[in-house]
Amino acid sequence: MTTEAPSIEFGVSPIAWINDDMPELGADTPLDHVLRDIAELGFTGVELGGRFPKTPAELKALLGGFNLKLVGGWYSAELLTRTAEAEIALLQGHLDLLKAMGSQVFIIAETSNAIHGQKSTALKTRPHLAAADWVQYGRRLTDVADYIVGQGLKFAYHHHLGTVVEDEADLNAFIANTGETVGLTLDTGHAVLGGIDPFAVIAAAPGRINHVHCKDIRRDVFARTAGDHDSFLNGVLEGMFTVPGDGEIDYGRLMRDLKRIDYSGWIIVEAEQDPAKADPRAYADIGLKTLKREAAAAGLIETAAA
Repeated sequence: MTTEAPSIEFGVSPIAWINDDMPELGADTPLDHVLRDIAELGFTGVELGGRFPKTPAELKALLGGFNLKLVGGWYSAELLTRTAEAEIALLQGHLDLLKAMGSQVFIIAETSNAIHGQKSTALKTRPHLAAADWVQYGRRLTDVADYIVGQGLKFAYHHHLGTVVEDEADLNAFIANTGETVGLTLDTGHAVLGGIDPFAVIAAAPGRINHVHCKDIRRDVFARTAGDHDSFLNGVLEGMFTVPGDGEIDYGRLMRDLKRIDYSGWIIVEAEQDPAKADPRAYADIGLKTLKREAAAAGLIETAAA
């Protein structure tokens, strides 16, 4: 019996060029300029952005012109306020687009009471889910995940600052109350700033890691902004996130840990920053080169392309 070698591809989120949470950031940037940068830097895929066309024919034509794959795209769920059946009905358009584009992962997060998009709301006031509510919520998530997996995609829940799955206690409750089909988008930046050890998550729940977002952090900036009294968005504007290789997270260890669990799938550079302060192309280049170098050193990929 032979085991297929893990397949790793490197993609990027367009949020550094055009920020969907703060449309004023990158508002004048033409979409084709973004995709040209992404392709020329050596990424093979891109996550769905708000300015992307949402019909398969248009999107295939656009991405095909740059030889880019659609990795997947964020879906905002509201399973705290509606049933799994209602959510499944509402997500059909997004799912159909992903399937038509050959995407392999369905990225989802709970946003019914999230505050990360509110510029005047302190991150410290983010919502918490009562222990008694986790059972119903976990059942609904599992039902949706079962459906998505049945449609041929991996389900990858995105823990996120400003939401009900932000810190270690949240994540532990999340895992305890959901089935194995409920995978994770492991986001290194959100993990560390939210009080989650990403390396411990890989060790404890390797079968849940279905997608990986790599952003680095500036802990001092977080401490005086969103980690103190300010909002998530103002923390972003001040620069609490950056790309791998420009912050504090050990990406060599991350790649070694992903190699140890035979992770197979996409590794995404995602670091929302103000493009007027941090040139998206230059920073994406740093991030990709860092990840490829460390992945090659860990044996996760064969070589790091120049």
